[in-house]
Amino acid sequence: MSRLQVDGGCHCGRVRFRAVVDPARVTVCHCTDCQSLTGTAFRVTVETARDDLEVEGTPAIYTKTAESGRPRHQHFCADCGSPLFTSGEGDAAQVFGVRWGAISQRSALAPTHEIWRRSAPPWTCAFSGTAVSETE
Repeated sequence: MSRLQVDGGCHCGRVRFRAVVDPARVTVCHCTDCQSLTGTAFRVTVETARDDLEVEGTPAIYTKTAESGRPRHQHFCADCGSPLFTSGEGDAAQVFGVRWGAISQRSALAPTHEIWRRSAPPWTCAFSGTAVSETE
């Protein structure tokens, strides 16, 4: 597994982070929750182990119950609203999704998988070379 050290933060700089991520684990999500939470057609996330994530500042958290019935915690800056991470509960609390737009090295992180493709708007382009799941 290739690992990449990244850093980043919110738009206003109140919350900063460092993480070690796997560039092979970059996911584009087309679910309607991600569309609503971003105000656009999809969200891009890369996974990191909770132990590989260091955060400076305190993000606000909004919890949404997913279609699966599992709670998903959305971490964001309370000042500027920038999305930063997602996490779950139980075993899912050990893996955080780092929001691609908050990462300084995002150009090194190309999507490798699409999920919830069935919710993608018809005008959304397909990502050449990615694996696709109609749901998750």
